[in-house]
Order: sequence, then structure tokens, then C-alpha cells
Amino acid sequence: MRAKLRLMGFRAAAVKPLNEEAAAELGAELLGEAIVFGVGGLCVYLEYARQVAQGRRRDEQQAAALHDLQLRLQHLQERLDAMAGQ
Repeated sequence: MRAKLRLMGFRAAAVKPLNEEAAAELGAELLGEAIVFGVGGLCVYLEYARQVAQGRRRDEQQAAALHDLQLRLQHLQERLDAMAGQ
């Protein structure tokens, strides 16, 4: 109960004890909310990690394509130089 009051912004020095049923209900509610929050946070983290990995793969593919084009351009330049030399 003190934790719930602190989360709501209240400062209570003394809190009367809850009966067992109310305490169990409050504990179950807090546990449920913590689980939902944890699963939501995990989903956000996994989506972020997936997006980062996807961006990294895209960058690697673009770098490989650029390298391939540079090699082809170099090969064509060498052929052009050889033809100009004849």
C-alpha cells in the first residue's frame, strides 16, 4: 500500500494494515501490471533490435553493390585503356 501511495505521489507515514483479501487483490493487480509492462518493454526492445539489424544488412548490401560496381568500372576502364593503346 505504501508503494502504491508513493507511486501516486502521496506521502503517508502510517498506513493502516489491509485485510488479507484486499492485500492479495492489490498484489495480484501490481504483479499483473508489472508483467504487462515488462512484456511491452520487451516487445519494444525486440522491434528496435530487429530494425537495427535490418538497417545493418541493408547497409552491407549497398556497400557490396557499390564495391561490385567499382570493380566493373575499373575493369571497363582497363579495357578502354587497352583499346586506346592499340
